[in-house]
Amino acid sequence: MINHQSSLEFLLSRASTDQLVDPVPQGKQLRAILSAGLRAPDHGKMRPWRYTVIQGEYREAFAKVVLKAIEREESHLPEAKKEKRYHRFSTMPMIIALGIHIVPEGKIPVVEQEMAAAAGAMNVLNALHAEGFGGIWVTGAFSTDTELLEMLGLKKPDCLAGFLFVGTPEGSKEDRKRPDIEKYMALWEGKPVSFGANVD
Repeated sequence: MINHQSSLEFLLSRASTDQLVDPVPQGKQLRAILSAGLRAPDHGKMRPWRYTVIQGEYREAFAKVVLKAIEREESHLPEAKKEKRYHRFSTMPMIIALGIHIVPEGKIPVVEQEMAAAAGAMNVLNALHAEGFGGIWVTGAFSTDTELLEMLGLKKPDCLAGFLFVGTPEGSKEDRKRPDIEKYMALWEGKPVSFGANVD
């Protein structure tokens, strides 16, 4: 069992990467990783998480679906950028679409349902890290495309929070500089607070 200090160090060591290769999580391991998403805070037990896994031979077919969505929603993009996105979706070891099932007239505000889905995605990224995998969360305007959503089992007002590219990190991890927490925290002592990050 790991102690609290090493657990905190572990969380602080997570970093997004798109330098990913096989293998990817499968079977019980994949289900356990995605189950971590369902442990996110969920006011009202709305359970908005809808995870679609794309891998293997289906990546290229899904990349074509994404490309068509880009043509409809972001036709102004340069061809080189469209080709780059197609290449990424067709070659990443695994893709997890982050669907959000929205109940607009429910007792819980939509923004809280979206936050629960986002918290779930972060739990999945941490679970991937815990199991020795890596990932990166990507989005794009094409994610609102109705036909793309329907392919992922989502009907409006359901939506996408984006996609996780998943795999095993390739090479050594980049030791990137992180922001100084002192600029992003304040101690409230009865008067309005200010943040250093707001004046940079």
